[in-house]
Amino acid sequence: MLDLTYEAPKPKVIAGAKHDWELVIGMEVHAQVSSRAKLFSGASTRFGAEPNSNVAFVDAGMPGMLPVINEGCVALAVKTGLGLKAQINLHSAFDRKNYFYPDLPQGYQISQLYHPIVGEGEVLVEMGEGMARKVRIERIHLEQDAGKSIHDMDPAMSFVDLNRTGVALMEIVSRPDIRGPEEAAAYVLKLRQILRYLGTCDGNMQNGNLRADVNVSVCRPGQYEKYMETQDFSHLGTRCEIKNMNSMRFIQAAIDYEARRQIAIVEAGGSVVQETRLYDPDKNETRSM
Repeated sequence: MLDLTYEAPKPKVIAGAKHDWELVIGMEVHAQVSSRAKLFSGASTRFGAEPNSNVAFVDAGMPGMLPVINEGCVALAVKTGLGLKAQINLHSAFDRKNYFYPDLPQGYQISQLYHPIVGEGEVLVEMGEGMARKVRIERIHLEQDAGKSIHDMDPAMSFVDLNRTGVALMEIVSRPDIRGPEEAAAYVLKLRQILRYLGTCDGNMQNGNLRADVNVSVCRPGQYEKYMETQDFSHLGTRCEIKNMNSMRFIQAAIDYEARRQIAIVEAGGSVVQETRLYDPDKNETRSM
């Protein structure tokens, strides 16, 4: 059992060619809700089914089909919020996030931008030797998952599997409180343990049921403390988001590479461009999407 008296670990410091730099990390963890039906349809969420066999008319974006909320998914999101000591919002609403992609037949994703179901909470991440980091949760919102585009089955064609389309996700958004690669992996591990204990997500990362988007920036020592005083994000440097991480080891490797990439750019007199990137584990590098 964790002693209530603990000390926050020191931030990870990376030595650049000219200066020392500290890491600042925020995370968006996408957890698939443990429901047998999708968020707005009765289609099955069973993993491994034949392609395009678990698709209702509303998932396929058929004209005239209206979404109907799955109350069980709402209950599990509330349960997750309670497990994270979070505020449960009595008023919650959904919004359309419009973008066009082959595996999103509706042309929009139903998500929650303005009125999420769960507000601020926290996760206490034990780091050993009496050290623990309190990571503030900004919000948890419900949203639909997208389908899957398949590009390696035919050299001239791409295929789309809509089985995942409309599956309920909880997006758990943290504040930029994580200060190193090991802390980031420990945070995801602790979050997975909580979700499994609550029974709201099975945490199976290899099936894509739990994956993380990692926001990384670097700043000079002392700048993070200024951010905490003022809540001015400009003190934290320009962040880049690394999408769809589904391995603790890859999360750590991607953060380390991305931090060193940003440090090299800044020390060479350049500016980091805020963008979304992917991690290539074979080359151990991040690249622009």
